[in-house]
Amino acid sequence: MTKNKTAAIVLAAGLGTRMKSTLPKVMHPIAGRPMIRHLLDTLRRVEMDRIVVVVGPDQQEIADAVAPIPCVVQHERLGTGDAVKAAMSALKGFQGDVLVVFGDTPLIARETIFAMLERRRAAPRPAVVVLGFEPDDPGAYGRLVIDPEDGRLEAIVEAKDATAEQRDIGLCNSGLMAVDGAVLPQLLSRLSNSNAKGEYYLTDLVALAREDGFSCAWVEGEEQELIGVNTRVDLAMVETLAQDALRTRAMEGGATLLDPSTVWLCHDTKIGRDVTIGPSVFFGPGARVGDGVVIKGFCHIEGAHIAENATVGPFARLRPGAVLDEDSHVGNFVEIKNATVESGAKVNHLSYIGDARVGAGANVGAGTITCNYNGFTKARTDIGAGAFIGSNSALVAPVRIGAGALVGAGSTIGEDVPDDAIAVTRAAVKIVPGGAARYRERQRDLKARAGEETTSGTPAKGNGA
Repeated sequence: MTKNKTAAIVLAAGLGTRMKSTLPKVMHPIAGRPMIRHLLDTLRRVEMDRIVVVVGPDQQEIADAVAPIPCVVQHERLGTGDAVKAAMSALKGFQGDVLVVFGDTPLIARETIFAMLERRRAAPRPAVVVLGFEPDDPGAYGRLVIDPEDGRLEAIVEAKDATAEQRDIGLCNSGLMAVDGAVLPQLLSRLSNSNAKGEYYLTDLVALAREDGFSCAWVEGEEQELIGVNTRVDLAMVETLAQDALRTRAMEGGATLLDPSTVWLCHDTKIGRDVTIGPSVFFGPGARVGDGVVIKGFCHIEGAHIAENATVGPFARLRPGAVLDEDSHVGNFVEIKNATVESGAKVNHLSYIGDARVGAGANVGAGTITCNYNGFTKARTDIGAGAFIGSNSALVAPVRIGAGALVGAGSTIGEDVPDDAIAVTRAAVKIVPGGAARYRERQRDLKARAGEETTSGTPAKGNGA
């Protein structure tokens, strides 16, 4: 693309009343982050010289989310033209092209923005370039009226104002524009709000530019990238499209998704080659998966790093701070939080490992938990290399289990265990020969007597067992 100074104005002041939410519309997440952040990431990859976000007077949450990008406040919300007017205060002295985009249209492609800017800079250097698209159902979209002889944009006609012939036009207005920054201030100064809503419409720039003798042009984008999020239904539709794109990227990068439509990815999920992911796996923010990893079905992974050739699941949960080294194993119904499972170590069944280290080659038996919280503070558990933790053990932190140590099943360990030692805490076993048979006989007799008393009308008595 020809290098030229470019600024972007992101319109994000809409209340989003149809979302029926206290959360500002552009803050609703897509693939684990606010939708406006997706758009801003795209603008950064276009290498914008300036970006300014227009917010409402009660939307500090948006300003905080986009910082350090500057924001301006549209105090009265008098339409898209008024919003762009508000943004111009942050672009004083700027010389270049101005791109106007919407914070609730998060899927716009970088290539589409490039196309708009290239068209703006190509002869005859139109003052305004509008992004159009051809939806399956043009419906209430404004139509782009094109001069059949030279292909230039003649007008944008709102559907309610269109003639029958104009309503047959399939090319519709997306609302996105690229405008020559040298003429934008004078065009904005002439916008009028003499309409039923009393608002300033950005679409009027086309007519004003043509009145001043400037040409206007258009480029076409894909319908899917131009979906604006106005309702929860729109939000779900955009989420689906974003997920499809992320899944495709993962598979094209060398991962196998056994049932792609059920795997949920985050915008920053990193997946290596020869990774196999089973059905119904969810990735939250901050997940990294190395080459050759196998993740079985129904796992939840967030803020975790999984090294090469590790195995996870099924039904495992890796929480933030979980680190699985190469060739480690975390199995079914195991939760790992802020803990490292070192190379070759195994935590295969029904265990909670939090604020801990499981040393290389160690084995943690089923039902083991690290008791890391005393109601006030967290403490760490350190399990040495090659240690063996018997099933149903409770390791009360802070505690260290030495390398090669063995903890007997059912033990509660509250003090350090030296290397290669055995630690067992278990009550003495009492065996009563023949006791089981006598117990059963006694219970049968009690049950029979209780039945006789109930039949005779005498209340049955409990036996105190």
